Amino acid sequence: MKIVDVCGFYSEFGGGVRSYVNQKLEAAARLGHDVTIVAPGAHRRIEPRNGGKIVWVPSPPMPFDANYRMFWNSKEAVSVLDQEQPDVVEGSSTWRGGWIAGRWPGAAVKSLVFHQDFVAAYAHTLLDARLSHSAIDHLFALNWRYVARLSQCFDVTIAGGEWLAARLTSFGVRNPIAVPLGVERGRFSPEHRDEALRRDLLARCGVGPDGVLLLAVGRFHPEKRHSVIIEGFSRARQTHPGLGLVLVGDGLRRDAVAKAAARAGNVHLLGAVSERGQMARLYASADLLVHGSGAETYGLVVAEAICSGLPVVVPDSGGASDFAARARSAVYPTGDSEACAGAISRLLASVAAGESFAELHQDCPVRSAEAHFEALFSLYQSLIDRR
Repeated sequence: MKIVDVCGFYSEFGGGVRSYVNQKLEAAARLGHDVTIVAPGAHRRIEPRNGGKIVWVPSPPMPFDANYRMFWNSKEAVSVLDQEQPDVVEGSSTWRGGWIAGRWPGAAVKSLVFHQDFVAAYAHTLLDARLSHSAIDHLFALNWRYVARLSQCFDVTIAGGEWLAARLTSFGVRNPIAVPLGVERGRFSPEHRDEALRRDLLARCGVGPDGVLLLAVGRFHPEKRHSVIIEGFSRARQTHPGLGLVLVGDGLRRDAVAKAAARAGNVHLLGAVSERGQMARLYASADLLVHGSGAETYGLVVAEAICSGLPVVVPDSGGASDFAARARSAVYPTGDSEACAGAISRLLASVAAGESFAELHQDCPVRSAEAHFEALFSLYQSLIDRR
């Protein structure tokens, strides 16, 4: 099977979409498929990969985040589709890339892969202190009509979970099918715990080796709600003074995050980490993951942390909350830093006397990435056969 993914959110600088696409290429190589990723880049180039290739097409940077670029002139992307003549075309965004894929006149099966919920990421983040999520969704009904109209160009809309497929159905999006995502279970494991690394990270936070190491992972963007994480951590530290927090990531809000971290104290900004082996060691060497975003369409960071044996503190909306029942967890109302502090304290208190966080590790309860892609490719083949 030949698949071309017009992928507007693929970036050289990390992110959940980049991780997902790299896993898809690996799965394609293993299962005998060929995947071409059409990605917006600084200039045109072809990057061969096991399982296919990445074709970078010249595109301008996004105005608010230079780590990402946006398709502008559709001619370059369309020429790749014309040349490849794929069996399946994926549109991996609801913006320009989605329309390029959806309007391509070839005979391929077309799949809209729903990687980002714009209303949850932006409108919920900005307005949910004043309005309920349902009220905000109603206020942004025009956006949902836009997504529903785009989805009419496609045969299927891929959602990362049953809850998301139900959300899309409620807004009239065409044929949402849940194909739950997964993690690289062989890579993320408690076995990668490194006590020396843990002590070093605690020391960078100004905390002794007997402290508790909290970890937050995500780009510095408003939807990730780092202010909630940092303030929640700071409040929790008033009753649990031995806490240290490491933030993994970078982005447009770096200065604001750095200032908030300095005010809170005992917070270390590690920067972006793109090497997956290093990321696996960081997860496994921490004691607790704290997550802020209620807008995840899947929640890859939370899934990887759980697979690495971490208890998790997560908001009560989006993909992150979908994982709460699968691991030792504490849930708090999205955007509420005081409630986040309470969730951290509850999870700390749930550890029995004399029990260490290292002893809480369990087998990974999250679906494997291999199983996800097997199901996805099987779905595509069934749509091709039906034609």
